[in-house]
Amino acid sequence: MNAIFNIPNYLKIGLLLLAVISLWMLFTRPEPPKPEASVQYSIDFGMTDFKLTVMDINGKPSRVITGDTLYHYPENDRTEIFNPNTLFIVQQNNDWIIESDHAETQGEGENILLTGNVIITNKDQPEIQLLTEVLNLDTVHNTAYTDQPVTMKSPHGNTHSVGFHAALQEETINLHSRVRGQYNAPPVN
Repeated sequence: MNAIFNIPNYLKIGLLLLAVISLWMLFTRPEPPKPEASVQYSIDFGMTDFKLTVMDINGKPSRVITGDTLYHYPENDRTEIFNPNTLFIVQQNNDWIIESDHAETQGEGENILLTGNVIITNKDQPEIQLLTEVLNLDTVHNTAYTDQPVTMKSPHGNTHSVGFHAALQEETINLHSRVRGQYNAPPVN
């Protein structure tokens, strides 16, 4: 059985309009938002082979930071440093040196994330080192912590753990878990 449909003109125009609108929407879809990693930031200032001295509230040096390159990104107030080396000056106490491949902070630099070959040493006892790959540094409370594997090297042995918390001013280190090591007593004279 054959059926012949007579489609009114207003319905033909409506279908044609619907097809045109569908095609327009298909080709004019909004671009999805870019993930944070692919967003391009501009640099408002940078330095190479630099040395910065940070003063405490009494006007005395508290940190001396050197590095290969420093960039500041105004869009998110982020600062990046490549190959930073920081001397933490602790009045009437031992000074600490922290170095790494990379450092990143935002705002005033109260919290700094150090990554890649992080080494913490005491300025007066450089033979003792703490080694890790990631370190969070709180410059307000002078503390450092990580949840990554850590190696503590000394002239008489090495200690390994996963994670640590260090209070630089009090010179205390709390190793978190899976602590193991070997200690060789120094020779007796």
